[in-house]
Amino acid sequence: MAVTADYFRKIETHLLQSAEVKRQIAVSCARSIAEAAEVIAGAFLSGGKLLLCGNGGSAADCQHMAAELVSRFSRDLERRALPAIALTTDTSFLTAFSNDCGFEGIFERQVEGLGRAGDVLIGISTSGNSRNVIRAVEAARKKKIRTIALTGNGGRLTAMVDITIAVPSADTQYIQEAHVAVEHILCELVESVLFREPALSPGKQR
Repeated sequence: MAVTADYFRKIETHLLQSAEVKRQIAVSCARSIAEAAEVIAGAFLSGGKLLLCGNGGSAADCQHMAAELVSRFSRDLERRALPAIALTTDTSFLTAFSNDCGFEGIFERQVEGLGRAGDVLIGISTSGNSRNVIRAVEAARKKKIRTIALTGNGGRLTAMVDITIAVPSADTQYIQEAHVAVEHILCELVESVLFREPALSPGKQR
């Protein structure tokens, strides 16, 4: 297969457009990212946990972020595990409930069973309209669970949650690439708040 100039143009175009979306996030989403990190860190400090849900590539993001928090994000930091659960991984539950009751309730049901007041739910949806994520957010609000959405530039979720991190793009691939960057930033900030900054008060350890 010959590598043509057209390939290089496509490579350059994709990378530059993806970088431009991230540049726009730095301008428009920095405050909401910081607020989300504070909410997640606060939940961990208070004994709460983080629940994550999404579909497809967003489901993979949920697993990725949960793994970074339960394991560790920064290689130079020895710390305790943080309680984060991807609601996308229990294949026995997901297939049983989908088969018996329908796919739209798979995350809602887990929020009902696993979520407690003081927890945080992150719903990831590039469209902002994933019905099963919306239902999970609705269930979380009933249980006084704080809610965060990672979306693109539209959708119902943006008006339903406590904090929205809305990537300024309508292109799914660029939204997904940006979500990974945002998730990494959230992990880094949470680790910084919990394990690198001074204790909240004299003698209080995190």
